[in-house]
Amino acid sequence: MDDVILVGGGIMSATLGTLMQRLEPNWSIRVLERLPRLAAEASDGWNNAGTGHAGLCETNYTTERSDGSIDVDRAVAIARQFAITRRFWSTLPRSEFVRPVPHMTLVRGAADVEFLRARHRALSAHPLFEAMEYTEDVAMLHHWAPLVAEGRAGPWAATRDVTGTDVDFGAATRQLFDAMSLAGASVETGREVRGLTQDSDGSWRLDVHGGRPVERARFVFVGAGGWALKLLRRAGIPEARGYGLLPISGQFMRCDRPEVVDRHDAKVYGTPPIGAPPMSVPHLDTRIVDGQRSVLFGPYAGANPKFLKHGSLMDLPSSITRDNVGSLLSMARTNTPLIGLLLSELTATRGKKIAALREFLPCADSADWSVTSAGQRAQIVKNGALQFGTEVVASQDGTIASVLGASPGASTAVPIMVELMNRCFPERQWDSRLRELLTG
Repeated sequence: MDDVILVGGGIMSATLGTLMQRLEPNWSIRVLERLPRLAAEASDGWNNAGTGHAGLCETNYTTERSDGSIDVDRAVAIARQFAITRRFWSTLPRSEFVRPVPHMTLVRGAADVEFLRARHRALSAHPLFEAMEYTEDVAMLHHWAPLVAEGRAGPWAATRDVTGTDVDFGAATRQLFDAMSLAGASVETGREVRGLTQDSDGSWRLDVHGGRPVERARFVFVGAGGWALKLLRRAGIPEARGYGLLPISGQFMRCDRPEVVDRHDAKVYGTPPIGAPPMSVPHLDTRIVDGQRSVLFGPYAGANPKFLKHGSLMDLPSSITRDNVGSLLSMARTNTPLIGLLLSELTATRGKKIAALREFLPCADSADWSVTSAGQRAQIVKNGALQFGTEVVASQDGTIASVLGASPGASTAVPIMVELMNRCFPERQWDSRLRELLTG
């Protein structure tokens, strides 16, 4: 019997496994990934935007209060969480998967310009955001992002923070697993967990397709992305009841032409369409994946019943149960603009995608850009509401746990896993050792 089994080969499992291995080096840890390759779903470098989320450029992390002031609490919290994750990554032998790329916000129209001006004023007063600059000067925009500035008419405004990063989460995940494997963990691909049963002693029996048919562990983490809820339900824990998921697919436009790529060094975020989820905020990104430099624009969010990119068309239908159907229907009634947006994106032509790109890049040549599919996201639906971000779900006895939801999950993986460990292992008193581990 293993001490720990991690189901899924993504960034969350890799982070939790590494933390546990460093805290309890004598524990036996086994990783079970159903695909032939680790980090092949949302953690894959091409399946996400690669933004090191720190609240620098995402307008949805700052909201306007009734008195016109800007609430920056969530942006500050995310910046602090990402700083913890970066410190953790810095302890790896190699951390080239994190590269400096300025983060920018670009808005158009008088109302949004006023909002961005107020947002900059509020954020730049905080030590974590003191490097943030603001401009309405086209010459400065040409200096910051020449491709974005060409052919642009006002009114517009932009901010830039040079402390921003591009992160290859796939490379980060694989490095973490490589280090775990060298330290004695068993990392196995091609092994799909299809069922979980708790024995009388509190341990778990896992039914596995591929290789040995049964594995046992004292603690199980279900890091299976959109399939996590399905496995938690099969485990029969009451804490999984009531949750529903809304799957959201995505595509990007990608450019690899050096003449374009070499002239853009930024992640430029705009504002989302009305009713759109935060993950569909349009952005024009410098990306460096497996050492290759590209520029991506998107995402074009759409409806797709799969909970994983390599999932099943039956994922959504089979997830609807007696305890969550009311919540899902209520969410659909109160989010009709979002549902309509997701459905409309399914029929969006290449011409429509290029038109959206040209709102960011007025002089874009359509011949330079191709469409690439991104990963699937499964947003939490709870109590009739669509929830963004991530949420830890754990059994009362602390023997099985998971993380549901999406962005900014990977960027804040370490604080999320620390929360999970504190909930599942309160008796371990790891606080002082974690502080030492995460502060160097």
